[in-house]
Amino acid sequence: MKQLSPEDADEEHLVRRTAQGDRAAFEELYRRTSPWLAVRLRRRCADEQIVAEVMQETFLAVWRAAASFAGAATGGSAVGWLWTIAARRLVDAFRRRAHHAQPPPEVVLDVAPAAAAEDELLSATIGDEVGTALRDLAPELRAVLQAMVLDGLTVRETALLLGLPEGTVKTRARRARIAMREALS
Repeated sequence: MKQLSPEDADEEHLVRRTAQGDRAAFEELYRRTSPWLAVRLRRRCADEQIVAEVMQETFLAVWRAAASFAGAATGGSAVGWLWTIAARRLVDAFRRRAHHAQPPPEVVLDVAPAAAAEDELLSATIGDEVGTALRDLAPELRAVLQAMVLDGLTVRETALLLGLPEGTVKTRARRARIAMREALS
């Protein structure tokens, strides 16, 4: 059986080949996912230095831990796995910054033009009705829901990521769930 070239392989295969030390597969994974990942990180952090640092740490972690990717066998996707690593690295960066007593970086909560493409993809992935309900949420509620539900972050991690008190995150999560329930009923 002929092995796929990195350009022809899907992201899961690229991660598996990266685990075997295939540098070309890693470079292709980076080429495909880094633009998307940078956009998502910038939506959550306006500090370009932190975004660049998180990108570097994320791909270093991917290179080192590719063998730990469980993949489709557990219902996970390579892109989802990569985002989970990046989101956790971003939270870690915010923690380091808070530890050094600097004010938290500005968090971008408004829906930028780049965000519209992600919202469209999200709508197509989870269905029109749910996607519409998500788009209709207030930006501050959607940001909390994205971090907690889609990105799988805890209340504390979401609070650090968005620069909000934990109580505010809990309140917004509850309001978002109520609004989603009403929109879908």
